[in-house]
Amino acid sequence: MLVLLGLVVAAVVLLHAASIALRAMREPLRTGPFSGGLEPEEHALSRFHVRWYPVTMIFLAFDMEMLFMYPWTRVVSAVGTSAVVEMFLFLGILLAGVGYAWREGAFRWS
Repeated sequence: MLVLLGLVVAAVVLLHAASIALRAMREPLRTGPFSGGLEPEEHALSRFHVRWYPVTMIFLAFDMEMLFMYPWTRVVSAVGTSAVVEMFLFLGILLAGVGYAWREGAFRWS
């Protein structure tokens, strides 16, 4: 057991020493033209503004809708009326979510 523990400790020390010895020297990031060659107004790795997060959540809601609707189209003829009722219930819930987002101002851009 002590031999195995010694091998593990030696391997960790050896890997750490190799990573220090083979480390590449990094240069600081420079901001150059991006987005079609325009001079950047802010750094390319800056954070997104908080107004993008509601838009992202709405996109994910519609993305989940499509994820649910594609398999539904394959089984709707076999399942019948209950599948149609289920889909309209799902779309109604999604529409209620869009109405809530609209009421809260997620679509206002100013």
